Amino acid sequence: MASTPNTAANRVAIQRNPRSGSGAGRHELVELVRELKRLSFRPRLFKSRERLAAWMADPAIRAETVCVVAAGGDGTVADVFNRYPGVPISILPLGTENLLARHLGLSRSGRELAHVIAGRHRRAFDLCQMRERRFVLMASAGFDADVISRLHETRRGHISRASYVQPILESVRKYEYPEFRVWVDDAPIPLTGRLAVIVNVPIYALGLSVARSATGDDGLLDVRLFQRGSAFQMVRYLCNLALGRHEGLADVLSVRGRRVRIESDVPVPIQVDGDAAGQTPVEISVLPSALEILVPAGAATSVKDHA
Repeated sequence: MASTPNTAANRVAIQRNPRSGSGAGRHELVELVRELKRLSFRPRLFKSRERLAAWMADPAIRAETVCVVAAGGDGTVADVFNRYPGVPISILPLGTENLLARHLGLSRSGRELAHVIAGRHRRAFDLCQMRERRFVLMASAGFDADVISRLHETRRGHISRASYVQPILESVRKYEYPEFRVWVDDAPIPLTGRLAVIVNVPIYALGLSVARSATGDDGLLDVRLFQRGSAFQMVRYLCNLALGRHEGLADVLSVRGRRVRIESDVPVPIQVDGDAAGQTPVEISVLPSALEILVPAGAATSVKDHA
């Protein structure tokens, strides 16, 4: 459950992604600031991460801050909650991928977001932790992480969906699908697979749902372990995933737990929330109710009205 907010607080910090905050994005940022002011808030827009950090370092300002708005894609959202643990956030979805905003029903409208903030409806989400990094959506090991790793190795400027085409083709030609071992909680014997997806919030790229039982606020990780490895099998899994039938396949294991450890004899790439995150071995754990997000009143049944 979300904590009780300071209803006297009226500051809103907005962290803008420089690449997303141009063109139509700039217009929505202007609308957000304008409407927040009309609603008696004191917004402040930041392009510089360092300036926002200095501003939030003042305890008095931090106490008066309703939320930090992440204006960009899922990467901007993750950057904000990693740098300001314990501070509520909201999202103005301006990036290429905005999976969390889509899940919460947050539109690309600065004016609408100002009213969401004014409503002060907050939902508590679990976070996941891997090494020093926290994330909210999901992690994976295997083919899709290899695609993302190749993308980030050659990244030049803004990423669009077209940016993934060449890395996908390279992974199809070159990825070797090594087997790895997965321990969930204190299981004495590992499971094995060639693609693992560890889900917190049940939304994936292209709007697909890898783990339909995941809720994001139950203190558990939902693991889907795909056991076969080849380009043909990846296409087969993707087709079944698109049809919502993958969890019924005999070679797809479904398991839940609070801690997941992955090891392998050769390094296997890892990604979290669409960003490259190194290689195995890794351990991922859940941090219950570690993130609060200001959301529309009807975003989910677990939304609490603190107005």
